[in-house]
Amino acid sequence: MKIAVPTRMDMVDGHFGHCEYYSVYSLNEENEVIKKEIIKSPEGCGCKSDIAPILQNEGVKVMLAGNMGMGALNMLAMHDIEVIRGCSGNTDEVVRLFLEGQVKDSGVGCEHHTHGHNHEHGHTCNH
Repeated sequence: MKIAVPTRMDMVDGHFGHCEYYSVYSLNEENEVIKKEIIKSPEGCGCKSDIAPILQNEGVKVMLAGNMGMGALNMLAMHDIEVIRGCSGNTDEVVRLFLEGQVKDSGVGCEHHTHGHNHEHGHTCNH
C-alpha cells in the first residue's frame, strides 16, 4: 500500500491542490514505511489537475491531507483513494501517527474555493 501526503517544505500543505509536491510512502505487509518518494505537483488546482489518476497508477490508497474542497475529495474517491483531512505538521510524523491508528478524518472540507487562502488550522491531526 502507498500513502500520499500533499507537502510543502516537509510539512503537510494546508490545501492539497496548491502543494509543492506529494510525498508518497510505500508500506510493506507489516505496515512499515520502506520507501519515500516525491511526485511533483501538476499545474492547476487539485480537482482540475490529473493528480488523482497519477496517484492511483502509483498505487496510492490513502491521502493524508490538511484540507480540500469537495471537488477534489470526490475526484480522489472516484480513483479509490481514501482521504483523511485535518492533518498538519511534519509529513513523516503524520504518517507515523496514521499507522499507529491515531489519525481520524476531521470531516471538515473547504466550503468554497479561495485562491491564496491557507486552510491550515494549526493542529497536528485529529485524534
